[in-house]
Amino acid sequence: MDWSFIAEHVPDYLSGAFVTLRFGLYGVLLSLAVGLLCCLARFFRIPAARQAAHVYVELSRNTPLLVQLFFLYAGLPRVGVKLSAEACAVIGLTFLGGGYMAEAFRSGLDAVEKSQREAGECLGLTKPQVIRYILLPEALATAAPALFANVIFLIKETSMFSVLAMMDLMNVADTLRTSGGRTIEVLVMLAASYFIILLPISMIASLVERRLRRGEPGHQHSV
Repeated sequence: MDWSFIAEHVPDYLSGAFVTLRFGLYGVLLSLAVGLLCCLARFFRIPAARQAAHVYVELSRNTPLLVQLFFLYAGLPRVGVKLSAEACAVIGLTFLGGGYMAEAFRSGLDAVEKSQREAGECLGLTKPQVIRYILLPEALATAAPALFANVIFLIKETSMFSVLAMMDLMNVADTLRTSGGRTIEVLVMLAASYFIILLPISMIASLVERRLRRGEPGHQHSV
């Protein structure tokens, strides 16, 4: 193990990590928004939007991100639509993640008892208020583990950005491996970089899940 090689190229990995986190964060946040909208369209059986959301979810979850990126980056220019590599990365990750987030939200909403929604309506709450104050808080509590799992999955999928010639972690590693020939060191640094990025997310997810479990009836402490 050449530790001097590792020390020399730490800045390169920091730069790649910044790209990975930046565009990964954009994709995750947009995925949450798209997933929630699709989930609500299907849950409330909104005409046309419900069918469109169903088709989108199935398409996004059953096609690889690599194929989606190639379609955006190499396919769309054939019909006169040219996007930057960064835009393709964000759109592709959002397209993939939105389907998974929609299913996570749907499982959370399905777990909310119908009587609670009816009770809110009896109290005079409008549909948006029922969603905001009753459905979403309970649905999010139930869906939190799946949502965090999707976040980790999407951050790992950013490794596909390298096919767009973006200098993310994967591309940095591949460039150093090709130019320096230090395969073991490069791969160790790559694995360590993803581990450092994903470990805090995993720890936060575990903390949130423990807090949510404490709030369940069977886990409340007596005073």
